[in-house]
Amino acid sequence: MKAKSKIFAGIAAIGLLATMSACNTTPGATPAAPGASGGAGGGGAVNIGIKFDQPGLGLKEASGYTGFDVEVANYVAKELGYGSVNFVETPSAQRETMIQGGQVEMIFATYSITDARKEKVSFAGPYFIAGQDLLVREDSDITGPDTMNGKKLCSVTGSTPAKRIKDEHSKDVELQEYDTYSKCVEALNSGAVDAVTTDNVILAGYAAQPQYAGKLKVVGKPFSTENYGVGIKKGDVELCEKINTALTKMVDSGDWQAALDKTVGASGFTPDAATNPPKPATCS
Repeated sequence: MKAKSKIFAGIAAIGLLATMSACNTTPGATPAAPGASGGAGGGGAVNIGIKFDQPGLGLKEASGYTGFDVEVANYVAKELGYGSVNFVETPSAQRETMIQGGQVEMIFATYSITDARKEKVSFAGPYFIAGQDLLVREDSDITGPDTMNGKKLCSVTGSTPAKRIKDEHSKDVELQEYDTYSKCVEALNSGAVDAVTTDNVILAGYAAQPQYAGKLKVVGKPFSTENYGVGIKKGDVELCEKINTALTKMVDSGDWQAALDKTVGASGFTPDAATNPPKPATCS
């Protein structure tokens, strides 16, 4: 009887472990195909920071998460061996603290690499090189920042891109500010303003939305350089190198271009071929 009791106890224990394992999933996780064996993730889940409110780049929708940053993040997670991705909203002002505090392992959120930020976190990549540009109506005669005199230019409250145009290119431009780019784009579409300015790929994300199809366009004359990197914990060279290997593979396989076409291609936007796709920098 004792032998049978031990057998039944063992079976029960195995059943309990299986049940616990089946329940140990995070709501909202995005499944990722298993990566190469021995990858950093070991088939588990990873927390990745993205924007939740940027169409074409990082957008939370009822059906899940969409955008170029999301596509790149999923690809890298797969290559690192993770089985699923938990996307976490990372507002711009909180990106460094969320990496330092361990709430996220990586951040893909139009995160420009700067010397000031590198004092707090490290970066893999870049995976895209953006530049400040203008979004205008399809029939607009605006061809660049030097043709904005007498025009109404919209940007978000407190941002520097619009001021740069006024200071360096068209001193007679009329500046209009809203608290979100979505409101700027709506004002552009209605004719209340003549142009919207921020990074070109962000503008392309808005122009790619179905309601603006064929109505808005990115001018295509960037006048700044923004290197979008993958934010990680400072000094993690090993992770940086693994991410860079994954990014290089994504470009070489054609999946990088496919992801860009899928997410912002409807806008007609074409990134500068002289800088994109970029080669990742040396990790340090």
